[in-house]
Amino acid sequence: MNRLGSGPVGSATTAASAAGQYRVCGICRKVPRQEKRVQVSPPLTRGPSAFIPENEVMQANGLDERTNLLVEEYSTSGRLDNITQVMSIHTQYLESFLRSQFYMLRMDGPLPLPYRHYIAIMAAARHQCSYLINMHVDEFLKTGGIAEWLNGLEYIPQRLKNLNEINKLLAHRPWLITKEHIQKLVKTGENNWSLPELVHAVVLLAHYHALASFVFGSGINPERDPDTSNGVRLIAVNNFCVCDLANDNNIENASLTSSNFGIADSLSELEALMERMKRLQEDKEDEEASQEEMATRFEKEKKESLLVISGAFDDEIVSTDVSRYIEDPGFGYKDFARRGEDHLPTFRAQDYTWENHGFSLVNRLYSDIGHLLDEKFRMVYNLTYNTMATHEDVDTTTLRRALFNYVHCMYGIRYDDYDYGEVNQLLERSLKVYIKTVTCYPERTTKRMYDSYWRQFKHSEKVHVNLLLMEARMQAELLYALRAITRHLT
Repeated sequence: MNRLGSGPVGSATTAASAAGQYRVCGICRKVPRQEKRVQVSPPLTRGPSAFIPENEVMQANGLDERTNLLVEEYSTSGRLDNITQVMSIHTQYLESFLRSQFYMLRMDGPLPLPYRHYIAIMAAARHQCSYLINMHVDEFLKTGGIAEWLNGLEYIPQRLKNLNEINKLLAHRPWLITKEHIQKLVKTGENNWSLPELVHAVVLLAHYHALASFVFGSGINPERDPDTSNGVRLIAVNNFCVCDLANDNNIENASLTSSNFGIADSLSELEALMERMKRLQEDKEDEEASQEEMATRFEKEKKESLLVISGAFDDEIVSTDVSRYIEDPGFGYKDFARRGEDHLPTFRAQDYTWENHGFSLVNRLYSDIGHLLDEKFRMVYNLTYNTMATHEDVDTTTLRRALFNYVHCMYGIRYDDYDYGEVNQLLERSLKVYIKTVTCYPERTTKRMYDSYWRQFKHSEKVHVNLLLMEARMQAELLYALRAITRHLT
């Protein structure tokens, strides 16, 4: 383990400047362009989220002392950060999340502490998530990391550099990961990774890719910064910020313009959704589709996901504060079903499941993390309050399953026993745009996207959606990586 040692820490001045160099737009969480600077007002809300009214988050926190106890026990920063405050709307899930995150960052494991935080930085940088980068720059230095490493990838050990390829693939196209990628990392040599070390690294990468989706999807505000205490903030713009505060000409107009309905329309939309859920349940009891029909519906949904257009940024510029941690910044998500890549076989979930394969492998190589991840996956999948907006005593199982499975569908993962026709019936177009953006291009998420779907639903229900998307994404990444490791072992 000493060969991974962290070395001396740089001066306090260096550490402070390194941790304070990152700036993000107060609304969209994206690193802004650097051409010129203007003064703008603070975020629309001073609370933990730019999307959710502060009083709704604070009310949840105030009612549950359990949140404070969890933070005391499991927070690595020792404070109630904005992510935790928003997640605390669902305290049951929060406990599973904090326990698993604390374990992978602080408890006994194959990797030394500074490595864990640097890997988190590398993962967050793939989505330009300055919130997470800032958090782990601080943690990296507090745990004895070498300040020079924060100058960029060229300053880190070759062993860490070797993670760039699998970080890139996991974040954007995990279906391309093969046993050859694993063999390259674990081959005998000075810079090789042991399998336990690699599994720890993969879990961290998947966790922080998925957490970036939650940060952007929930509009998590930057932590309070002394520089903004005067009520204004300096941000960089080029005609407009990437979130386009003045208008929506850079976002998903074609997909969302039809969503600007009034209250009456959104109420009828809610009733229609509940009616479709009821009808699906009744149809299930009457007849069951054949395996051939189920496979056809999956292929249809997979192809249709190509037509769900996310926000388009023709001239995206990655800030140097983020790009220093990225190799090949132009590499991004590419639809699994895109024409010309039909040779990619669908990942049949029954052939390699989390429950029967991934769980035991990860637990064997990185003790106990499998139990913690499994608890977290089950918690979010089964979490329900039997409500939908103002309606009570509602079974939301079909809706939760559709959300989870649609994410996996975009990653080419198919469940033989699931009727993908349900996805089209339950998930409206604006929700599909939101899901695809949060999951595949989270840095493009806007408040307009968040507001455009389920307009009669509570913010707590939308946070639940974000938790489902986050965990579905993490599990998809892990399934591809762990399958490749299994193939390497056999």
